[in-house]
Amino acid sequence: MPPLSTPATDFGAKPHDFSLKGVDGKTYSLKDVQGPKGFVVMFICNHCPYVKAIAPRLAVDGKALQDAGIGVIAIMPNDVANYPDDSFENMKKFAGEHGFTFPYVIDETQAAAKAYGAVCTPDYFGYNGHGDLQYRGRLDAVSPSNPPSPGMKRELLDAMLEIAATGRGPADQVPSMGCGVKWKK
Repeated sequence: MPPLSTPATDFGAKPHDFSLKGVDGKTYSLKDVQGPKGFVVMFICNHCPYVKAIAPRLAVDGKALQDAGIGVIAIMPNDVANYPDDSFENMKKFAGEHGFTFPYVIDETQAAAKAYGAVCTPDYFGYNGHGDLQYRGRLDAVSPSNPPSPGMKRELLDAMLEIAATGRGPADQVPSMGCGVKWKK
């Protein structure tokens, strides 16, 4: 099946609240991850080759965003009954292996993924400090067939730092690409 791409950014759209269990045993809501300069809500999973390709840099850029006052949360939306590689236990391992410093939570009902309109993993929603959507692009140009290269632009990080400084996201954003969310039947 070919990869899916995210739609264009709906500038100004508001985030949706959630209450989701993290791999650290805590429950997280939107207020828990909103940073003073903005926040990123991303949908990822453990088994997708697109997520696996970017996971090491996702951990580094997530930490850089947190250090800049931008909140970060990763939500795993997939149907774990049909995709056991995405189980909660495997989420704990995945977060540990990659050194995630941000919450990694499970969306067991898939309500958060539906509310946000997530279509693939990875899928990023970047908000300014007022809670206005300003970014719906990709982490960077890496994919399973395109490994990282020296000097590769860090698109999510650069966009969110711009949003933190100006309140506005870049006009030109390259859609994220990945595996479709594995919806329950």
